[in-house]
Amino acid sequence: MQPANLNKAEILEKLTPLIENTAMRYNLIPIEIDFTKESGKWFLRIFLYKDSGVTLDDCENVSRSLNPFLDELIPVKFYLEVSSPGLERKLKSDKEFIIFNGKVIDLKLKTLIEGTAEKHFLCKILDFDIEKGLTIEKLDDKKQFIIPKEKIAKAQLHMEDI
Repeated sequence: MQPANLNKAEILEKLTPLIENTAMRYNLIPIEIDFTKESGKWFLRIFLYKDSGVTLDDCENVSRSLNPFLDELIPVKFYLEVSSPGLERKLKSDKEFIIFNGKVIDLKLKTLIEGTAEKHFLCKILDFDIEKGLTIEKLDDKKQFIIPKEKIAKAQLHMEDI
């Protein structure tokens, strides 16, 4: 029943506007949409965000709203997973650096940048510009830096102490 020439990119291209519009109806932002095959099974994973936190009801609402349409757009059997990004999510896209502006991240650099002798530190996102990169403020000394995106090895949300 599985098409021999399944085009994941084409399927995601069709799904993305539907998922974005559905999420927006519930004041949610889809920060990642992934359609992948694992152990012979297809999964459609949708990670949602909102400032006040994503609830189980939010995930259920989006899932129920999407279900009638997904079978028409995805020509294989698949499992749908709708969730929040998690407390310590790895930031994967430009969109996420913008969404998580003001949040504390654990940042690892590929190479040192001028003005610091370390490649790993906690910092707060101050801004993100596609051309310039990520503007951060280190938590320990409050120094600000602009980090070109190509110098970022890993950026991950950091669970702040309450």
